[in-house]
Amino acid sequence: MTTPPKLGLYVHWPYCARICPYCDFNVVKAKGGAEPSDLAAAIIADLEAQAQLTGPRELVSVFFGGGTPSLMDPAWAGGIIAAARRLWTPAPGLEVTLEANPTDAEAARFADFARAGVNRLSLGLQSLDDDALSFLGRNHDAATAIRAAEAAASAFPRLSLDLIYARPGQTPAAWREELTRALDLGAEHISPYQLTIEPGTAFDRAVRRGTLAPPDADTGAALFETTQAVLEAARFDAYEVSNHARGQGARSRHNLDYWQGLDYVGAGPGAHGRITIASGRQATYAAPKVADYIARVREGGTSFASRETLTPGEAAEERLLAGIRIAEGVPRADLAALDIDPKRVARLVDLCLLAEDPDRLRATPAGRLVLDRLTAELAA
Repeated sequence: MTTPPKLGLYVHWPYCARICPYCDFNVVKAKGGAEPSDLAAAIIADLEAQAQLTGPRELVSVFFGGGTPSLMDPAWAGGIIAAARRLWTPAPGLEVTLEANPTDAEAARFADFARAGVNRLSLGLQSLDDDALSFLGRNHDAATAIRAAEAAASAFPRLSLDLIYARPGQTPAAWREELTRALDLGAEHISPYQLTIEPGTAFDRAVRRGTLAPPDADTGAALFETTQAVLEAARFDAYEVSNHARGQGARSRHNLDYWQGLDYVGAGPGAHGRITIASGRQATYAAPKVADYIARVREGGTSFASRETLTPGEAAEERLLAGIRIAEGVPRADLAALDIDPKRVARLVDLCLLAEDPDRLRATPAGRLVLDRLTAELAA
């Protein structure tokens, strides 16, 4: 009898106090009234419906993302965590992560989230420079960010910090200094993301108007290499292209679920999921509007706006896109349906973009610099 795959849970909380100009996620302005509490109840009902699809599973991670889930009532988070633990079998050391913004009002509630069952905080510092924070549309300053990181380190066993670099005018020397200051805050996990201009965002409109000029490719590469050098010197392992951890235990279990091709349930407006059932690997997508999500669940079923069985080729392509991002790469056996030309792989090895490995496709440090191009070559 085959053991069903382990399971992660992603919970999307869409409300934000302010919509950041670089964000293309499914987010809405935070509001009062009954809707947020109704949404929390609908998420629990959605989990109950989806548990009927997945059957018994070992639950290895819960991740509250958004949006800004630290805006929710900690009691609602506790109810969702309790439901997940009831519906599936919690793994030893179940990882429960909450994304948070470092405003003082949210930081003061960290202890309540810890009591609710959160044991890992992902704190969106984004920068430790006040001018950069203003440019990024954040509603906190650097001093607030530092206080929040200190409070989080006291409240939670594990802390991750998000930072955004490759901002207009940023130099490698300035980024080195800023990243070093972030390391002094004591987090065991750092997620430094290059600023990308996503279609439809405020930054995208500014670029098209000519009022915003992102760094050129050479500057972006220099900033990426600075990131690797500073974090490697601090004994952080670049286990994924934008995620660095000090030791195996500090790695994000939930993100590894995605990158290693495991199953995960998605709940909350616009959440995606991947669950393996008898008919194959299912791609699920929840209704993106809050009111529609609540209505679908109240009608007595799941929140899905769509649900389809992936073909072997589609599943293999997803496996490639996610797995090539991590240091361990992707087992070649998982990509058989793509029928990748061995000569193409050999050429990429000769170019030092792929490691010479008969069992796995693994990007080299040079390959990570051009990961989008490398992935396109392999998936062609």
